[in-house]
Amino acid sequence: MPLSTQLEELHYKNLKNHQYELAILPWGATEAHNFHLPYGTDNFQANVIVKQSAQIANDKGASVLVLPPIPYGVNTGQTDIPYVINMMPSTQAAIIKDVAQSLFKHGVKKLLLFNGHGGNDFKSITREVGHSFPDQLICTCNWFEALNHKNYFDHAGQHADEMETSLMMYLYPELVLPLSEAGNGQHKKFRVHALNESWAWAEREWTKVSNDTGIGNPHYASAEKGEKYFNDVCQLMSNFFIELANTAKDDFYKY
Repeated sequence: MPLSTQLEELHYKNLKNHQYELAILPWGATEAHNFHLPYGTDNFQANVIVKQSAQIANDKGASVLVLPPIPYGVNTGQTDIPYVINMMPSTQAAIIKDVAQSLFKHGVKKLLLFNGHGGNDFKSITREVGHSFPDQLICTCNWFEALNHKNYFDHAGQHADEMETSLMMYLYPELVLPLSEAGNGQHKKFRVHALNESWAWAEREWTKVSNDTGIGNPHYASAEKGEKYFNDVCQLMSNFFIELANTAKDDFYKY
């Protein structure tokens, strides 16, 4: 098996006779993350986590290939924020269909959409695109929801919060501005009570919700918290990749 898990680093010489069981497409976003984190935060995090997790999986015998990442996500509620790049869900669906067709033609059995941005929702797309490929599998995961944040962080949040800040302080400290420059991540909730619950939903107009684009207080973040979280989430993701790669599609269910 080729040493690298990253398609963009591999050569035709090594790939022309090699077939992967699972391909993973990392998908992030380009958007403001409070005043202290860079616009590419979702991309930086997802790309490092998927790379590390895939390497662990392949070192344990899995057959996993990581595709070049998609850096733009659904940001329809943030288009009034300068330089936020919005990609419509219909565009995402077209990209996924083309990528899936390219991969499945050459023997890949499964495609995982590795989501790093809360605005992306790939469930409906996997249903629609997957319907065209009945012999293969398309699935999705949100890595940032895999672990209970209460076990790692003191303050809950959703965007540029203690979790994301800690992770970036560990992975890319040179890209994190001093926390003294960060906003407090204070945000408004909906006046309609049900829209603050999990069973009802409406898109937030971001600049009406938050003064600094953050949702959650980042000021208790630390690189130490980020390191522990990173190691644990990579271990969990690698186990998921191994199980997904090694489970045959016709043997996907059990009692």
